[in-house]
This record gives sequence, C-alpha cells and structure tokens, in this order.
Amino acid sequence: MNTLQRWLLVATLGFSSAASASEAYQFLNEIKIGGEGGWDILTIDSSTNRLYLSHATKVLVVDLNKNAVVGEIPDTPGVHAFVAVPEFDRGFSSNGKENKSSVVDLGTLKTISKVDTGQNPDAIVYNSKYHEVYVFNHSGNSATVIDPKNATALATIPLGGNPEFAVTDPDTGRVYCNLEDKSEVVVIEGGSHEIVARWPLAPGQEPTGIGFDTKNRRLFAACHNKILVMLDTESGKVVTTVPIGAGTDGAAFDDATQLAFASCGDGTTTIAKEEAPDKLTVVQTLKTERGARTMALDPKTHRIYLPTAQFQPPPTPAAGATPARPTIVPNTLKLLVYGPKK
Repeated sequence: MNTLQRWLLVATLGFSSAASASEAYQFLNEIKIGGEGGWDILTIDSSTNRLYLSHATKVLVVDLNKNAVVGEIPDTPGVHAFVAVPEFDRGFSSNGKENKSSVVDLGTLKTISKVDTGQNPDAIVYNSKYHEVYVFNHSGNSATVIDPKNATALATIPLGGNPEFAVTDPDTGRVYCNLEDKSEVVVIEGGSHEIVARWPLAPGQEPTGIGFDTKNRRLFAACHNKILVMLDTESGKVVTTVPIGAGTDGAAFDDATQLAFASCGDGTTTIAKEEAPDKLTVVQTLKTERGARTMALDPKTHRIYLPTAQFQPPPTPAAGATPARPTIVPNTLKLLVYGPKK
C-alpha cells in the first residue's frame, strides 16, 4: 500500500467514524401518557424495567417492556420526583406542595406513610452505600435524609443554596448536588451527612441536571448558560465544557458508552463523548421536541426517555402586563424514546 492509499484509507475511516458518531441516536417510538397538568423528573428502575414519571398530583408507572402505563401512585401533591429502592421494596416521592415524601410499597403502589421534609422538596436520590434516601428541598435550601427501612428522617442538611439534581458515588457514598443559585456543586459525605466541599462550576451558570462517570470520576453539570461542564471529583476543578441548547433541565451519563447527555427545552438533546478524562466532544445534537427538557437513561438498553406535550400559546397580555406562559394541551403528554442507531 503506497502513501496515497494509506492516506485515503485513514481519511475514509475517519469520515466514516465521524458520520457514525454524528448520528449516534435515533427516534424509536413514543409512549402515550395523557392526562392533565405538568410533569417534572423521571427515573428508571432497571431491575424491574419500570419508569416513574412525576405528573401533577401523582406518579405514573410505565412498563418499559410494554411501553405502556401500568399503574399510578396518587396523593402526591405537586410531586417533582420519585425514586425506587428495590432492596426495601419501597419508593419515595418528593411532594412539593405539601413538604412531604410519600413512602410507597413498590408491589402494590400503595402509600404506607409520609415523612416530613423541608420546603418544596424537589430532586431525590438513593445512596446505596449507606442505604439512605436524600430529598433536596429547593426553596428550603436543604436536604432531608431518610432511612428507607424505618421510613424516618435521619437528618436535615443546610446546603446554603437552591438544590437541583443530584447524583451519588456508589463507591465512596458521596452525594453531589448542583446548587442552582450559587453555580456550584456541593459535596455531602454519606453516613456523616457533612458538607466536605463546594466546587465552583464557572464558566457554568445555574446548573440543573447532573451525571456521573464512575470510572473516571467525572461530573457533568448541565447549565442554563448553554454549556455542559465536566468536573474532576478528585481535584474539584472544571476540566472542560461543551455547548448545549437552551432551557436545559436534565442530564445523564452512560458508563458503558462514555456518552454524556443534556436535554433542553428548546427541542434538542446534546450528546457528548468522553474521549479521555480531559476531553469531551459533541457527537450529536439530537432533535427532540419543544418542552423535552428532562430525561432518564436506561443503563441496560442505553435508551433515553424524554417527556413532553403539545402547547397552546397564551392570550396576548394587556399593555404593561407580564406575558403568561404557554399552557399544556390536555391528554397530549407523552414520552419520546430514543436509542443507539444500529
């Protein structure tokens, strides 16, 4: 093979790889949800192939094998999120309008009890190393720690800012939470519930969604100034950033594929490849739909799920009045499903 042939081969392979990466994900199908009211956070329990979607005053349970709603958990006023804890056969919600967390039997979907939280509980995660549920109180600037076995509150942790999404490190038991108004990540030591670090996300501002790479110890924070920040959890320093869309409210990281995701309300989801611990490259700007700002990743199938609905424009505001927000068309809520292109 001469020099020209080698060059052509390398160029062809490089083009093929780039083309493949640029079309990493494709639309697969949508799951009808329906009903009235808004939505927020969705989570997946891959051990049971169930997805839990917060929807106004209830949590909807979706069977990912059937692609259909198979149940609901009522009496969760203003619910923001739900997390399943299969080892105790329980789940926990964050009921924003009553400052409580519902304790739910995963088998029957019946509420067992409710635990008091701080003001406006929002995101919620399970710390598997210490067997603790963390409920993040957005207006209360705090986290409520719950013992899932006894369904009792263990501690309230002042955070010093408005918490958004959080992730846990299964190896160390540390909890990482975005503080939206402080543009930083607060680090909580599991078990002791002590805050051990605060890491600025500059140039990132107003972080919401967050993902974690357990192999390379990297955090991925989706920020409202349209960048995704990659942060080193060993040093607490920002490593690099990539651009994303507007109106982000969700993020995830797939350990198996080393892909980071940032879902945005403008109808795009940015997919970036962690090519090295210090290198993050956008491989696709996936076209979704307007309003698809939150997301969940299924680590088994590598599929991503994004809720959205149809909107109707608000009436024209009177002179000097603040414009109203678009309203959701009833019975149009759905889950958009995207997966790796085969």
